[in-house]
Amino acid sequence: MASFLEVIDVRKYFPGVKANDGVNLDVRAGEVHAILGENGAGKSTLMKLISGLYQPDGGEIRLEGRRVQFDSPRDAIRAGIGMVHQHFMLIPALSVADNIVLGDEPGGIRYDRREAVRRVRALSEKYRLSVDPEARVARLSVGLQQRVEILKVLYRRARLLILDEPTAVLTPQEAEELFEVVRHLKAQGIPILFISHKLDEVRAIADRVTVMRAGRTVDTLPTADASPQELANLMVGREVVLRVEKPEQRAGDVVLSVENLSVSDADRRPRVRGVSLAVRAGEILGIAGVDGNGQTELVDAIAGLIPVSGGRITFLGEDVTALPPGERTHRGIAYVPQDRQRDGLVLDFTLVENTMLRDVAHPPFSRRGLLQHRAARAHTEKLLEAFDVRPRDPDRKAGDLSGGNQQKVILAREVSREPSLLIAVQPTRGLDVGAIEGIHRQLLRLRQAGKAILLVSLELDEILSLSDRIAVMHHGQVVDIVPGDTATREQIGLLMTGTRSSESEVAQPSNR
Repeated sequence: MASFLEVIDVRKYFPGVKANDGVNLDVRAGEVHAILGENGAGKSTLMKLISGLYQPDGGEIRLEGRRVQFDSPRDAIRAGIGMVHQHFMLIPALSVADNIVLGDEPGGIRYDRREAVRRVRALSEKYRLSVDPEARVARLSVGLQQRVEILKVLYRRARLLILDEPTAVLTPQEAEELFEVVRHLKAQGIPILFISHKLDEVRAIADRVTVMRAGRTVDTLPTADASPQELANLMVGREVVLRVEKPEQRAGDVVLSVENLSVSDADRRPRVRGVSLAVRAGEILGIAGVDGNGQTELVDAIAGLIPVSGGRITFLGEDVTALPPGERTHRGIAYVPQDRQRDGLVLDFTLVENTMLRDVAHPPFSRRGLLQHRAARAHTEKLLEAFDVRPRDPDRKAGDLSGGNQQKVILAREVSREPSLLIAVQPTRGLDVGAIEGIHRQLLRLRQAGKAILLVSLELDEILSLSDRIAVMHHGQVVDIVPGDTATREQIGLLMTGTRSSESEVAQPSNR
């Protein structure tokens, strides 16, 4: 089969970094071709070269046999290359149709909104991307916003679609809906570049997979012939443990106790309804549930980020319900938030500044009111090495890092504080298998050291693998709490629908 796109010995360098160092790739018409690699392997840089956001320092790109040079994304779009970025580029206040036709509006300066709606509706029906053209983007779920992004590039007659980490912000249900869309686009003859670090996704959706490591392409092989272990080893360059062993351990005293907790949102709608649970020293309590069932509000209330409307939070025997977040932090509560860019980092700050955010007024970062830059830098260099953050440049701005490496910085900062309680929300979201292995080891190390961990994850395998007990939430309530060593996917899945299984424990454990 003829190649639609060829990348031949492409190179792209930044100061001190070889982002792409001799990359080779060919994509055939009508195939889903996955690009698999660790965070920082050069996947996103390659896609930005193909889509015209960057220009290569060497090598060449061919489209249907002809050499092309894109000086801007507009050139790439005109050539038929459309890219859907990991972080969406939509205007929330505008409608779906307005976002899709922006820059290429029917009627020109006399914008014909009715015609825009008609075109977008016809396009969504053609590609089975069901979305209301007149809906306001701000009110759409993340999965529907992604459909809008895909329709944007299809509206501009894209003949090659690039999906950069497309499931990073999706729930499992939304991810499966995306796969159906991808299969339909493939059936229409549109080649798709699917960028990911998730082995199961790649094996489920791709025809072939190219593995990248350290800015180079390592191998290209049919997905059907590649085992998860083989792909993981190619990505990381060593033998990877896909499932960590959790040593047996007896839990200690209660570190965190939540009693009859209720939380409402800004519109006074109840989000958490009378939740009671306890987390002990040396224990990982996993919180499972379909996204949007109160998990985020529960942990935000425990961290002090939002007020509670009822109930009590006790930490190390003290009532902390009314304490501000900073005080809870200094008493030993660490927090890895769900949204790394909005809540976890200051993107315009350097990595040094971000790693000392929590303790900037305390030694060793501050002494007698003066910042200790040398100590802060040494601390950051140590963390970047321990958590394999790439590039390992303490002066690099957080916003310049890939999403996965941003996540590593947050985890490094929070875990290094040796907290009595670590609240981790989606701690491995956006990370590759090698990084996930390392993070899981860090969580288990804290567990072995007698720390309490409250783990919230939409990855059911992660919850089942790490948790000593699993609390399942549905409509803001804890439906049940089950032992981690006997829980099954079927049992947890049933509880996530609000149905209690006969095998489950009593819903609320004793705090004794």
